[in-house]
Amino acid sequence: MDRLDCMRVFSRVLERRSFTAAAEDLALPRSTVTDAVKQLEARLGVSLLQRTTRSVTPTLDGEAYHRSCLAILAEVEAAESTFLGAKPKGLLRVDVHGTLARHFVMPRLPEFLETYPEIELFISEGDRLVDLVREGIDCVLRVGVPHDSDMIARRIATLPEATLASPAYLEKFGIPETLDDLAHHRMVGFRSTATGGVLPLLFEINGKVREAMLPMTLTVTGAETYYAACLRGLGLIQIPRYHAASALASGEIVEILPTIKPPSTPVSVLYPRDRQLSPRVRVLIDWLVKVFNVPDKTIA
Repeated sequence: MDRLDCMRVFSRVLERRSFTAAAEDLALPRSTVTDAVKQLEARLGVSLLQRTTRSVTPTLDGEAYHRSCLAILAEVEAAESTFLGAKPKGLLRVDVHGTLARHFVMPRLPEFLETYPEIELFISEGDRLVDLVREGIDCVLRVGVPHDSDMIARRIATLPEATLASPAYLEKFGIPETLDDLAHHRMVGFRSTATGGVLPLLFEINGKVREAMLPMTLTVTGAETYYAACLRGLGLIQIPRYHAASALASGEIVEILPTIKPPSTPVSVLYPRDRQLSPRVRVLIDWLVKVFNVPDKTIA
């Protein structure tokens, strides 16, 4: 195994904190992964990893060497893609918000894989905070304003939101005409996995956002369950309009307070600040911008 391959193996072991997980990711025997790290340590004359029966952690030398490896490997991959005219290839791990994936990403995914046939795409689904480095994820697609200062966030879309209720709910509680009317209503609670708190309903008036926390008999943590609860008449919800487009058209669900809309929600791709953007991630982000069909904006 040459030096660059050893760097790739070492980087994956450190990121996954496991020789076994790294071997599975790279489709290599565990013994080959172990030998590659030993080969690096022997060449450098330092210990790069601290090994116990339960975990693998980097030494200070290992952390410094890992940063250098990431920069070198990214430069090599970019140079080869540029001068050889080769398309990006290899494993690309992405964590996505499930609803976004089903509505925007999956319908056009065959197009991406046809354009980049040598990229092997692994998609995990969630809306929790992800440790990209520890879990071996290259980037995440998320809804909402990112707050992690260790990440670069590239905004790729802004989604209009709506306040929704079912006809059965409105028949029972009435149709609110003003924000004051909400005092006689209830909402489905959505508990944020990031903060642990229930999110209030938000309304934008003259550039200012007002919050409304209504009584609730049900609180959930999943987007699909949140929407299903509204369809069953269990309370008001706020979600991106695209999610309810067909139900709005059929009358299965109704938009309320249409002139007092919630703030629009940003969609961003996040990746580690200290990691140079690889060609694989770069082409994915460029493709996602086209999928959402809006101008992109990078925010730090």
